[in-house]
Amino acid sequence: MKTRFLPVAAALAALVSLPGCSTWDNLSGREKATVGGAAAGGVVGRAIGGGTLGTVGGAAVGGVIGNQVGKDRDDRR
Repeated sequence: MKTRFLPVAAALAALVSLPGCSTWDNLSGREKATVGGAAAGGVVGRAIGGGTLGTVGGAAVGGVIGNQVGKDRDDRR
């Protein structure tokens, strides 16, 4: 029970703290998509791969995907 609770609690704390960042309003849509993709990728990587390597790998892949999705959104404006 403790091994599953800690990663979920850490991910929840990270997601809750993001809107409170003073610089969040100054970020572009692409940067926000990168942060969101990295957070989601880290959670998915932890669930699939387990351990630190899965979390870091998932965050890296999620960040890249989020960056590319955000680029498309910024180009439309």
